[in-house]
Amino acid sequence: MEIELTDIEYEILGSVYFVESFEHILEDCKEKAPVVADVLKQLIHKKYIVPMKWNEEKTEFIRSYIYDTDDMKAYHYLITKDGLVAHNSK
Repeated sequence: MEIELTDIEYEILGSVYFVESFEHILEDCKEKAPVVADVLKQLIHKKYIVPMKWNEEKTEFIRSYIYDTDDMKAYHYLITKDGLVAHNSK
């Protein structure tokens, strides 16, 4: 089964193999912030990426099941197993 990814989706998935900030993704993709934010939302909806928040108590990033779609810069992002499959299918 071949999964269709746009070039920007492919680039974003490739930049989040580890937990990465919104700013890091912008630098990797060389795209404008609103475009990256929109594509991130689509990839989260497809379950290819999960938003992550820093947990002071645990001193690590944890999955954020609820996120503010108006403030995508406030989160870090990580590819999921489904995202890895999609990224590696191209």
